Amino acid sequence: MKSRKLNGTRRRVTILGAAATSVVAGVALLPNWSAGAAVLDDPSVDARTKATFQRLADAVFTDRTNALVDGGQADQEKPLTDGFSGDVKLSSGTARSEDATLSALGQRKESLAKAGETYGKARTTVTLDATRVTGRTAEAAVTETTTLTYAQVRGDAPKTTGFQARHELTFKADRQGDWQLTGIRDTGQGGLAVNTLSKPAPVKATTAEDTMPNAPRAATTRNPAAVPKTGTTYDYKAMAAYAEKHWNVYNKDYPDFSGHGAGGDCTNFVSQSLKSGGWKHVPGYVYDYTKWFGNADIQSDSFVGVNEWSWFAQNSKRTKPLANVYQLEVGDVLQMDFNRDGSKDHTMIVTSKSGGVPYVTYHSTNTLRRSVASLVASDPNAYYYAYRT
Repeated sequence: MKSRKLNGTRRRVTILGAAATSVVAGVALLPNWSAGAAVLDDPSVDARTKATFQRLADAVFTDRTNALVDGGQADQEKPLTDGFSGDVKLSSGTARSEDATLSALGQRKESLAKAGETYGKARTTVTLDATRVTGRTAEAAVTETTTLTYAQVRGDAPKTTGFQARHELTFKADRQGDWQLTGIRDTGQGGLAVNTLSKPAPVKATTAEDTMPNAPRAATTRNPAAVPKTGTTYDYKAMAAYAEKHWNVYNKDYPDFSGHGAGGDCTNFVSQSLKSGGWKHVPGYVYDYTKWFGNADIQSDSFVGVNEWSWFAQNSKRTKPLANVYQLEVGDVLQMDFNRDGSKDHTMIVTSKSGGVPYVTYHSTNTLRRSVASLVASDPNAYYYAYRT
């Protein structure tokens, strides 16, 4: 939703005796999802099979993350074959797709290294949230949780970065009841985890948006002239502390827009963080971008919408644009336009800075302290917008 946008190395794994080439690592459920219910005469999706679905997903996403790690090794090898029976593996098409994903992630690792960012180790875990069976097809909703440890940490730079991502896996069974993984789909805002490649589908900007305040784009070149913060109006440390406290534990005093079909929680989360540091409500009509307010019961579009937040921030003079993303400081805000269509897609807040590199924290996908260098290296063609708060 554009106007109100809430928002290498390979190894072989054997799953239940079947060889499968895998590529090197609170969900809101769709209606009628249940924990493994199957219809009569369908292959049984019992607890062991569901556990195997989870283990195969764990292996796939661990391998994706490991493609980004220097040396391509996990923090801990996962025992993939212990205690199971039956047959679940990657289909040949999925294996080819994952090989291509691995190759692309290997190139991303090289881009990250050129930007000065390398990871020394990683840990990925996957939880199975629910399964749904239709005929001989099973769909599994999973949540991936990944922590990456920076290989080189200087001064007070963060030691780790992490994220949570949601995926839907499709399995198909043959007449013998053997399952194959045939599809993987991101169900959050795609492309916002460092080990995924998908991007949100382009959406044409509306003509109404062209009449609103237009933020200037920020450059992404390294080592720009510093623009230190001089104001003391807001508590920027409180903003950062709030964001890092709630990056994956949502504040129940606000609605959660991260669920299926809700549009994304990124701007809602950033608005909460700004509010915790002193941004005051401007009451009024919810659709008026010159107003800004949000609580458990009601939120203005500018509180939860990507573009509306930008319009309010500029019109109210609570922010001023920065010429370069590396000029961002703690408490500042960064937005992205993935497909360069003139309508912004994502909002993040800076919660740390070290060595001239800002680190952003955000929802949808829940992410803690991801470096701006990583964002730019992963998505160099996006447009970036930097706001001094």
